[in-house]
Amino acid sequence: MADPRIVKLAKLLVHYSLELNKGDYMLLESYDLASDLVREVFREAIRAGAYVDTNIFLPGLSYIFYNEAAEEQLKFVSPYMKFKSENYSAFLMIYGQHNLKELTSVPAERIKTLAQAGREINLRLMERMSDRNDLKWCGTLYPSHSGAQEAEMGTEEYENFVYKACGLENEDPVAFWKSISAKQEKLCEYLNGVKKLRIISKDTNLVMDVTGRKWINCDGKENMPDGEIFTCPHIKSVEGYISYSYPVVAVGKEINGIRLEFNNGKVVKAAADKGEDFLNSLLDIDDGSRYLGEIGIGTNYNIKRFTRNILFDEKIGGTIHTAIGNSFAEAGGDNRSGIHLDMVCDMKNQGEIYADDKLIYRNGKFL
Repeated sequence: MADPRIVKLAKLLVHYSLELNKGDYMLLESYDLASDLVREVFREAIRAGAYVDTNIFLPGLSYIFYNEAAEEQLKFVSPYMKFKSENYSAFLMIYGQHNLKELTSVPAERIKTLAQAGREINLRLMERMSDRNDLKWCGTLYPSHSGAQEAEMGTEEYENFVYKACGLENEDPVAFWKSISAKQEKLCEYLNGVKKLRIISKDTNLVMDVTGRKWINCDGKENMPDGEIFTCPHIKSVEGYISYSYPVVAVGKEINGIRLEFNNGKVVKAAADKGEDFLNSLLDIDDGSRYLGEIGIGTNYNIKRFTRNILFDEKIGGTIHTAIGNSFAEAGGDNRSGIHLDMVCDMKNQGEIYADDKLIYRNGKFL
């Protein structure tokens, strides 16, 4: 019998996050490690009357591909990926791997080659993800031993952390997320009228123009857990510098101690204590990858610690995050890139946000 919290999460994902209806054509992608959650989501989706395809990843396949593939294989664009980007009306990705460091030794250039080859497919998918009437989607995580180790927690402790972050300790998780949604909507309505945003924190002074941009209320529809508000700056308006408090983990590779400097919106200097070469290879993927595609504010105060998983870390209450690369059309963003890399800055100590020169946020909380 499945953990009751898994059953509860499956119902939340299918009926609240995806709002699955009879006749929806759904893709369910996951790692084999999450089989308990996959089965319960599949059960709920079938009961809802959806048509469901599954794509289950096995450990070791990505490692074999990156290490054995010839150049032309890295550049090959699969017909399946094209089909995936165009044909589903609902998409759920469940993360949770056996080994999160599997690709650590893969040369950055090979990862870059694959990313560049799939750029147009990724752009099309992100374009559809910006229109919920076109594609309903959500990403979530199944708590695993590897995730617990990355977060430096015991396995049971990590499970409790994940499920609490999803609001599953509440008798009615849907009501919980609707309450979060209402609170965040008030913040979004206020920020929609703001023109200039300035972020100040340790070794950080970043200013940007957000005139006319829409702030998006992230309330459990597209990530679970959720808890953030975000928008997309006018890309050439970004000026200043920012230091990120936590490491970034991308395709199993860690980048730590990141500091970016912007001039006319473009990253003109990128440094890192660890993984600097990999960071610069990501920044050089295409013309849009050195511009800021997102500015977000984490609002989930059930997430109190860094876990080396951006699904949780960008939501930490009392943080902000920015993402280089692709922006979101739903927020008015117009930067296009094959990459979208989130990086988190802790605002709980000496952090301030100014909206049109008015202090609205201090030490991790809105005033």
